[in-house]
Amino acid sequence: MTVDLHVNERARRDIDPAPFQPPSQAPRGFHRRLPEYANTPLVEAPNLAARLGVARVFVKDESHRLTMPSYKILGASWAIYREVIDVFTLDPEPWHSVNELAYALRSAGHLTLSAATDGNHGRAVAHVAALLGWEATIYVPEGTVASRIDDIASEGATVMVVDGTYDEAVVRAADDASRNTLVISDTAWPGYDRVPRRVVEGYSTIFWEVEDQITADGLPQPTTVAVQMGVGSLAAAAVLHYRTGDRVRPLLVGVEPVDAACVLKSVRAGRLTEVPGPHRSIMAGLNCGLPSPLALPLLRAGIDSFVAVDDEDARRAMRDLAGAGIESGESGAASLAGLTAAARAGRGDEFGLSIDDVVLLVSTEGATDPEAYREILAEETAVKAG
Repeated sequence: MTVDLHVNERARRDIDPAPFQPPSQAPRGFHRRLPEYANTPLVEAPNLAARLGVARVFVKDESHRLTMPSYKILGASWAIYREVIDVFTLDPEPWHSVNELAYALRSAGHLTLSAATDGNHGRAVAHVAALLGWEATIYVPEGTVASRIDDIASEGATVMVVDGTYDEAVVRAADDASRNTLVISDTAWPGYDRVPRRVVEGYSTIFWEVEDQITADGLPQPTTVAVQMGVGSLAAAAVLHYRTGDRVRPLLVGVEPVDAACVLKSVRAGRLTEVPGPHRSIMAGLNCGLPSPLALPLLRAGIDSFVAVDDEDARRAMRDLAGAGIESGESGAASLAGLTAAARAGRGDEFGLSIDDVVLLVSTEGATDPEAYREILAEETAVKAG
């Protein structure tokens, strides 16, 4: 198995959140009004604690979130809501249902939302567009599995397959921007950073929920938090939450695929660095060749350690999570894969893995490629049978 580990000696426990606002619960208040909002489970996994050699492991299970199979709906919905308000100078409050919100936003006209995706973000954008009675055009890179394309199309979106990587799909979506077409991207580029900033804000709901769940159940605070990195938006939300204010300061670990380790390589180089494609990891949601320039400064300042893992690490982590009763897709299992790889390399102590540590993992998606999920879980059954 291939792994690349980097300890960030410049990481700090306290950071300036600029250009973001200090974390607030405004996005969570918004999410609570969306259909079927509920806290996602915080699951204790003793089998994972034993494997990592730590006191306890908790998994924030994002396999079912607001009717979607991943956490991405949190960032997409908040970003769309705020962008429509900002662009069209609207004040939709008060509203208590999506129908009321759609009515309050009617003066914006019939809009189209455009986005690039490896699957989950695009489906989330398309879902919100459908809720509000709008259109969506979603660009996916070549090689995107058919089940993810079908899921996006099932939300009523037009799906366009780009002859290239995710990063090239981002460029194609950006070209759609117009008076009646809003581009909803989770990565930034020069002159475009308001929407990706809102996406990061939307992901904060995950960590506010964790705080409430820990308090309500009398659980110990995490000493290590592992999160996935694609363009870096989720990891940026973790940094903002755990490196500002008066909250606990756990060790933060960022994980990405070894052949798309754009954040790790950028931090190591001290500048924005592209990892050219094609990016073929099964961790499709993390197949990004260029970090968001908005998120990268936060990650460089606040993430303590970086891990890049290969696909076999992800497969093993999916099976281990299934053993804990958690359905986790390839990208969802990456946080566990990263810590397991660090432990295997004999560097667990640098990544917050000791007998006294309490680990929080974010499992960011369910089985968004059901056929591959069944095959990966069956691999372990075949090995045991042999």
